[in-house]
Amino acid sequence: MGFMAHLFAMAVAHPYDVVWNLIGFGGQGIFGVRMLIQWLKSEQEGHSVIPVTFWYCSLIGGLFTFSYSIHQEAWALVLGTGLPLPIYARNIWMIYRDRRRVAA
Repeated sequence: MGFMAHLFAMAVAHPYDVVWNLIGFGGQGIFGVRMLIQWLKSEQEGHSVIPVTFWYCSLIGGLFTFSYSIHQEAWALVLGTGLPLPIYARNIWMIYRDRRRVAA
């Protein structure tokens, strides 16, 4: 069976699973893109920089993979993907807090 026929058969047989696979792969994709963003920004600035988009990709990708891990009942991955989420959110909060201080 060809690749596209296999995908079609899976989508027809288990559309619920296809959605969860898209969430899992999408989360990993978003989470992975954060390193490309950080690398390009650092190259542009000429020194190591972590832009706010890095933290947004970390948070969004982490939430997607955390949700997928819960759905799959992969409890080790739930811990691994869930524990850093507050850190990502706090970094975003600190960036905006500091920007407000500078603006004031």
